[in-house]
Amino acid sequence: MLAAALLDLSLLPVLANAQGNYEIQVYGSELVPPQNLMVELHSNYTVEGQTQTLDGVYPTQHQEHETVELTEGLTDWSEVGFYIFTSEQDGHGVQWVGDHIRPRVSVPQSWGWPVGVSVSTEIGFQRTAYSPDTWTWEIRPIIDKSIGRWYLAVNPALERTLHGPDVHQGWGFAPALKVGYDFTQGVSGGIEYYADYGPLNNIPPLHEQQQQLFLVTDLNVSPLWELNIGVGVGATRSTDHLIVKCILGRRFDWGRHSAVD
Repeated sequence: MLAAALLDLSLLPVLANAQGNYEIQVYGSELVPPQNLMVELHSNYTVEGQTQTLDGVYPTQHQEHETVELTEGLTDWSEVGFYIFTSEQDGHGVQWVGDHIRPRVSVPQSWGWPVGVSVSTEIGFQRTAYSPDTWTWEIRPIIDKSIGRWYLAVNPALERTLHGPDVHQGWGFAPALKVGYDFTQGVSGGIEYYADYGPLNNIPPLHEQQQQLFLVTDLNVSPLWELNIGVGVGATRSTDHLIVKCILGRRFDWGRHSAVD
């Protein structure tokens, strides 16, 4: 099945008008601790993607995205994140794309649930040159579990357009999944899956959906730092064919306690 999908990639053009490859990440349920700030730089480059301008949206091929994510821990069960999206491409230079804000709440560990659970809601703006739908809203449940050296996270996200051509399509389904394995205490690897199945009331055929598979490595050399690198391929003809990504994060403690507590 996967081999046939990859063969389909090599023979058919990309049809997607726009893809939100600014924060390619499967979220875990753990929050940033109170009085701590996590600063992350999300970098990705589309090696092979959409080559034409469609409906006024720039082609994705050879776009480099740099996204700054700032996440402040508020309480033991809440945090708020803010994103600044940028894009760089020959002929267009460095451009501001838009901003999102993301409050999130989590089930406290004291409740003793067998899995980690949190829910984020993200709302924000993107310029029409990068997305025909300028204002969007996302609700992202986050469920994860560690079993020995294995780690599983599921993000069954729901998305809808608040302003743009797709405003009447209602809620869409955009799940993400990660399966990881700890090779050592500081090095893990795994697979990340990202998809956009389209509106729930009218899911399009497979070739019109967006689906990506990433091989990733996570380095956990310090509680203060995080590093995730990966290479992804599109599994449908409506998805960018080849993307490389990197997430570099640093935690800062504004309180009197250690950030590793």
